Amino acid sequence: MKEKGRKVIATNRRARHNYTILDVYEAGIALVGTEVKSLREGKASLVDAFATVDNGEVWLRGLHIPEFGYGTWTNHSPRRVRKLLLHKREIERLVGKSREGNQTLVPLSMYFSDGKVKVELALARGKQDYDKRQDLARRTAEREVTREVGRRIKGMR
Repeated sequence: MKEKGRKVIATNRRARHNYTILDVYEAGIALVGTEVKSLREGKASLVDAFATVDNGEVWLRGLHIPEFGYGTWTNHSPRRVRKLLLHKREIERLVGKSREGNQTLVPLSMYFSDGKVKVELALARGKQDYDKRQDLARRTAEREVTREVGRRIKGMR
């Protein structure tokens, strides 16, 4: 019996704050057994994670998956480099776009899809401080507008 749906394991909330997302890809990830067991417990951190393209292969670096509690000597190292599984055309497109300059590969989230671990990978450009402030001000203004509309609908003013 296959699992249906999408169960989110971890998200990188700072990625959307620190980067402008240009393009999003879904990639599989090569894992060992104890890593999958640890992920099924919902343990992972994408905080310092990023991806690189080396010799036509995409590698995820800085991803922290803690050791499995009931593992033995076969346990994995928590911050090992893991291979991402993408189609060759997608990898070539990533290489071409990342060479254009100031673009990086950042994981946005990690989830189970039909029983397999997937990584949502984004091609992103770093934001400057003033961009971050503008986004924060825009979100605050939108929040105030929705609150005011809600108040008016309820007849509070």
